[in-house]
Amino acid sequence: MLEKLYPSPEARGMVLMLCTEKLGVQSYTHIVEPQYQIPQDRLDEIMDDLSRMCKGEPVQYVLGCSDFCGHRFKVDRNVLIPRPETEMLVRETVDAAVGFGEKPRVLDLCTGSGCIAWSVKLEIPQADVYAADKSIPALSVASSQGLGPSPVFFEMDILDTSLDFPHGRFDVIASNPPYIMESEKTLMRSNVLDYEPGLALFVPDSDPLLFYRAIAFWADRLLVPGGCVIAEINESLSSETAALLSGSGLQKVEIIRDFFGKDRFVKARKQGLSPSARPL
Repeated sequence: MLEKLYPSPEARGMVLMLCTEKLGVQSYTHIVEPQYQIPQDRLDEIMDDLSRMCKGEPVQYVLGCSDFCGHRFKVDRNVLIPRPETEMLVRETVDAAVGFGEKPRVLDLCTGSGCIAWSVKLEIPQADVYAADKSIPALSVASSQGLGPSPVFFEMDILDTSLDFPHGRFDVIASNPPYIMESEKTLMRSNVLDYEPGLALFVPDSDPLLFYRAIAFWADRLLVPGGCVIAEINESLSSETAALLSGSGLQKVEIIRDFFGKDRFVKARKQGLSPSARPL
């Protein structure tokens, strides 16, 4: 049924994921226990879930969870499904943060499900981690993850650069903002277009770097001297994004490739040496 929408290996993987989560079987149960049958009292539930998936709904939304950085995160249609490549953003953020002492301060802009903020907090429990999003439903998901001592989540439209900011300065700013151009929709699957929140995905073709201008503004205002900003980017706009950050006064701008060899992240530092974080 799913092969009408997905390549066979992907369809098989999705069914195995569904059965593993709902029935407690393993991905190899059908091999080592060829006589295994789905219990009759669970069959209707499984078929209902499969029906949703056959309409294009991502399996993560059907299950209500997604794995990221070794942890399980709640997800629904108010937040993006975490992507494996974004785990590299967490690793870069953690590596940068530990260079600022035992209690680094980290800010995650456009946090969505909170997977970046939570993952950093879980890696560095003593860190002060703050995370912002303009979507109240997304913040509700992020703050409900319940994986331990929580980051501080708060509402903020990062495009509004007139906002007061009462949370002090930070050693590292991380962000996975919207960066897909409207014209790129034709290249995307319906399971993304029809189900994941467009607010967290798309930017106008006329101004595709608007979030990176805002990130550069907040980096200049909120980072301590020597502080680091790391953001996920549109691979087709990597050089333009790097040039924007460099032109805003940030230094040591570099583009980082993901494990597919694609330009995926940009990293830069604020001018100056790195003192302890201090209030604004």
